[in-house]
Amino acid sequence: MHLLSTLTFTLLPLLPLTHAIGSAIVQNNCTYPVYLWSVGGSIGPRQTIAPGSSYSETFHRDPSSGGIALKITKTPNGLFDGSPQTDYAYTLDTDTNKVFYDLSDVFGDPFSGSVLSVVPSDSGCGTICWPNGVSPGGSQVKNCQANSNEVLTLCARSC
Repeated sequence: MHLLSTLTFTLLPLLPLTHAIGSAIVQNNCTYPVYLWSVGGSIGPRQTIAPGSSYSETFHRDPSSGGIALKITKTPNGLFDGSPQTDYAYTLDTDTNKVFYDLSDVFGDPFSGSVLSVVPSDSGCGTICWPNGVSPGGSQVKNCQANSNEVLTLCARSC
């Protein structure tokens, strides 16, 4: 028993540290449902986010594409019918224990006229704010420690 205890305490510091991983969260503060697909090397099932509800997924690295895009539309089949979509994308870098995230629109601006904001739980990390629901232009890419939750709020009250 003494040998086992000695080995355990001797080898314990050699075990790699486990890092907590945060989540990408989409909070729907709009008065209507929105539809979300998690897309990497494949397309995940459609998620309906009711008003006042949220969707969350733990940051992960896609083995095919590296990154994930949470594609959000206002129509139930929006990913497949060319509807305007907001893409909340992230890439988890396990080598640096950081997550890189950004916001963009394709095929139009589905939340034009509403505030969109991405706010990390770590206040030392960068936020993204679209006060009119439209990209202000320039790079929107931010990064944070991987254990931070990054919350995209649709129809936010303010930036």
